[in-house]
Amino acid sequence: MLTVNELVATALREDLGDGDHTSLATIPAAAKGKAILLAKEDGVLAGVEVAKTVFKAVDQETSVEIYINDGQAIVKGDKVMLVTGNAQSLLSAERTALNFIQRMSGIATYTALVNKRIEGLKTILLDTRKTTACNRVVEKMAVKMGGGGNHRFGLYDMIMIKDNHVDFAGGIRQAIQATKNYLQQKKKSLKIEIEVRSFEELEEVLQTGGIDRIMLDNFTPAELKTALEMIDGRYETEASGGITIDSIRDFAETGVDYISVGALTHQIKSLDLSLKAL
Repeated sequence: MLTVNELVATALREDLGDGDHTSLATIPAAAKGKAILLAKEDGVLAGVEVAKTVFKAVDQETSVEIYINDGQAIVKGDKVMLVTGNAQSLLSAERTALNFIQRMSGIATYTALVNKRIEGLKTILLDTRKTTACNRVVEKMAVKMGGGGNHRFGLYDMIMIKDNHVDFAGGIRQAIQATKNYLQQKKKSLKIEIEVRSFEELEEVLQTGGIDRIMLDNFTPAELKTALEMIDGRYETEASGGITIDSIRDFAETGVDYISVGALTHQIKSLDLSLKAL
């Protein structure tokens, strides 16, 4: 996976190309400047450390003073961060830094809102792989900053047998057995999760065994409660599919271990922050 430093370097190459010609043309090379990062709406801050990395990547001599840390609440008008240094460098880093911190803060803010709906219950809110290409590392960081948890990072760190895998494998039993054989052959130790779409599929999984977690896809809260009674604590449980901020508490009150919500990262409005020269 891309590290934050690698991601920042890629983003800067995309934006800068062979130079920030507007800043190079209009501002003397030796000019110094200061700029303040301001919150323009309420939310949960995420990405301030990534933004610092951006400013430092453009110019190591840039001074960055952080006033509010990742994961903390912000309100409109808050001063988040002060950057001081070469004026050309500050402007060259501005948009990339804002792109990261605005989107990450949007994700953290929405995650915190959703998580608030299941406060006091044992259920853990998870993200999914529905992320922006190449930005998964920062988007999943933002979910954690908003109080949520991370599901698997990619295709390599957990076995997740979904409906298409079952269909192509020829059935649930075949998919589970093939998975166990594969992990043994490859000498890998990965958790196995399997998705079920009906009580019939759930019963077959319970009869087959050999898995760690069962994902109950598009079950209603009432159906989910029945399914949990059938599972009876033998495996971890996860609910997914069609769960919204308005309905999530109904699902969590069943006692399911995890609820995964793709909207945490793929239906997000960026939080409004701006960088103002002083």
